[in-house]
Amino acid sequence: MHLLENLNWRYATKKFDSEKKVSAEKLENILEASRLAPSSSGLQPFKIFVVTDQAIKDQMKDISMGQSQVVDASHVLVFASWDHYSLERIESVFNYTLKERGLPPETMDDYKKLLWGMYEPLGHEWHAQHAAKQAYISLGIAMVAAAEQKVDAVPMEGFIPEKMDELLGLKEHGLKSVCLLPIGYRKADKDWLVNMKKVRMPKEDFIVEM
Repeated sequence: MHLLENLNWRYATKKFDSEKKVSAEKLENILEASRLAPSSSGLQPFKIFVVTDQAIKDQMKDISMGQSQVVDASHVLVFASWDHYSLERIESVFNYTLKERGLPPETMDDYKKLLWGMYEPLGHEWHAQHAAKQAYISLGIAMVAAAEQKVDAVPMEGFIPEKMDELLGLKEHGLKSVCLLPIGYRKADKDWLVNMKKVRMPKEDFIVEM
């Protein structure tokens, strides 16, 4: 029940207290939860960039529709996914997995061929969308982990991806920015949403039993 209580506590924070910082321990817990998130075929086709440099955060505001959360938050987590899949990228992940499990290098050859045989003809646009979906799974878990520790977090898509990619140098890593997650602590007396009732669709309209 603590999980549901924590999820009821969290909300889309509109104003962070810039003077309050998330501890290294809590940040590490959030990032580790994100790292442990499931992904399709275990590929983890994304990275998380942790931004604390105030000058960078100031520039992020300019390309995030002027939203102050990116400036005032303790940290801004940028979820950036692969711009496309490739046989080399898939092999690299599989080889690491087999090494860590102490299995022969050829163990996943058949599955690798099957997977790439499905992915290759679908094209880079599909690849990028699929990889982004995996990043969102991790994003969701990061938000739950933050709520568990009473750290505020707000997912943000309101930014210009191309300019964010340029600012953070993502293109040279073969990555595209997907979503921002500013984390920190709410400034309750300046946040119009903090005391508003949390509203979700009624269970009978949300859940369909078959």
